[in-house]
Amino acid sequence: MVASPNCDARPPRTAITLVVVHAISLPPGRYGGDAIERLFTNRLDAAAHPYYRDIAHLKVSSHFLIRRNGELVQFVPVARRAWHAGLSSWRGRARCNDFSVGIELEGSERSPFASIQYRRLRELVHALRRRLPIRDIAAHSDVAPDRKTDPGAHFDWARLLAGLTTP
Repeated sequence: MVASPNCDARPPRTAITLVVVHAISLPPGRYGGDAIERLFTNRLDAAAHPYYRDIAHLKVSSHFLIRRNGELVQFVPVARRAWHAGLSSWRGRARCNDFSVGIELEGSERSPFASIQYRRLRELVHALRRRLPIRDIAAHSDVAPDRKTDPGAHFDWARLLAGLTTP
């Protein structure tokens, strides 16, 4: 685990019922490297790339990152609230960070995701469902439609959902 400081306690007695799927690449469209880890641990060098100037100050994280090669990295324990969804709501319920698990896929809205990422995502969702009352899986764009567009049109929802059984 790579511990992110960008988390806090969930509200008491909050059931974790939602998985939010995100996409991230830093800089945009480039894969590999340690920029995502640096962003989630508040160590991103604003001078390392022009794009970073606008994001290095952000205090964000996710519970998990699935890299292009399928490597799974955990940043925040599932019992804690990761700061991944921001201003958000799902089915009329605000503050999705309170009741969700955030999973970032290393990728871009402009290109397909890797097969191994779908396999790892299904494995992770299965594991989470064994421990938590997960009922829904949503895109970041579903919970924050006025602000976000990820994981984007190249994310194959049918491919993910075909490998999942109903809880």
